[in-house]
Amino acid sequence: MRILQENPDLTQRELAEKLGVSVGGLNYCLRALMEKGWIKVQNFSQSKNKFGYVYILTPRGIAEKAALTSRFLKRKMEEYELLKSEIEALRAEVGDGDFNAKRKEEA
Repeated sequence: MRILQENPDLTQRELAEKLGVSVGGLNYCLRALMEKGWIKVQNFSQSKNKFGYVYILTPRGIAEKAALTSRFLKRKMEEYELLKSEIEALRAEVGDGDFNAKRKEEA
């Protein structure tokens, strides 16, 4: 959705290439996003797309994009904190309490 918001006049082929998916797969996903009301297709005569279409995020699509981003960031921060805790536990287990002191000396 970010790519569509930044480049609404990409062709389906260009968008599929950017995402690393087939054009058929992209078309399927675009239709699903349209059914959810998150994007709409508009005729636009100035579009570089030879069919003259642009894909525009609807207000619902923009809100969902923000919510997805927020959930993604929350999940990544939780993963980060979990990894950080695991690393600290492993360091304590192997007796590497001096690790942070060594890093400070190297800096």
